[in-house]
Amino acid sequence: MSTSEAPTVIPIYDPAADGKAPATSAAAPAATAPRKFPIPFFRRSDRGSRCVAFLDFLLRIAAFGPTLAAAIATGTSDETLSVFTQFFQFRARFDDFPAFLFFMVANAITAGYLVLSLPFSAAVVVRPRTTGLRLLLLVCDLIMVALLTAAASAAAAIVDLAHNGNLRANWVAICMQFHGFCRRTSGSVVGSFIAVLILMFLVILGAFAIRKR
Repeated sequence: MSTSEAPTVIPIYDPAADGKAPATSAAAPAATAPRKFPIPFFRRSDRGSRCVAFLDFLLRIAAFGPTLAAAIATGTSDETLSVFTQFFQFRARFDDFPAFLFFMVANAITAGYLVLSLPFSAAVVVRPRTTGLRLLLLVCDLIMVALLTAAASAAAAIVDLAHNGNLRANWVAICMQFHGFCRRTSGSVVGSFIAVLILMFLVILGAFAIRKR
């Protein structure tokens, strides 16, 4: 008598039948997009305004030199001329002329203003969209232009009188005797007018930048 054994069925797990993908040994890292950090201070559209503001900063430094030199040179203008004996002397000093005294004070004020305005000008370089600081600097620049122009013009009239004199008023030229005094005052007037030109250019530059906004 022969016996027959039933076939052994081995179940095979098919993950596809469950709708699940086979798990991998190592999960693939997810691709992350690079983060973009906004830089509000350096926009490409502000490049022109920032260049104008940087030029304004440099011009203020350039105008500071002539005004400070003019104030120092005028304040140290003092020359004594001995005639015959040391007891009989002529002296030329800047505070003998009210125009030179006004000239020295105006140059000192302008030099101090230019130093104080540098932080505000630097702030405009960093934030070129700020119109309030530009307007404040423009108004102060206009005041300094008017003050320095008046002082330099008054001093220039005295320097011309010292060099050439006035025949109708019988005022003789003193520069033939007081050479050092005249050199200092003449150089101060030239430096002050250079500063006036730079300040006028600053006013035009500031007005152009505000109008552009």
